[in-house]
Amino acid sequence: MAIDPIDLTGGKSVYCFNQTQITKAHDLVNAEDEAGEKVRAEMARLKEAWTRNEMAAMAFVILDELNKTSPD
Repeated sequence: MAIDPIDLTGGKSVYCFNQTQITKAHDLVNAEDEAGEKVRAEMARLKEAWTRNEMAAMAFVILDELNKTSPD
């Protein structure tokens, strides 16, 4: 039985990213060190195993969890 995908593209915007945050994230991912290699390997695994909607859902949940647990 096929499961209909969940549309994650609509609705009000909740989180904003500034250019510095995106740049630093890309810098970490592209770094030739253990952290960069770890993130790249996991991203490659997820891209092979998960759908786009599954990856988006996980990203949103991770961001929400980080937002809830971040010190102010």
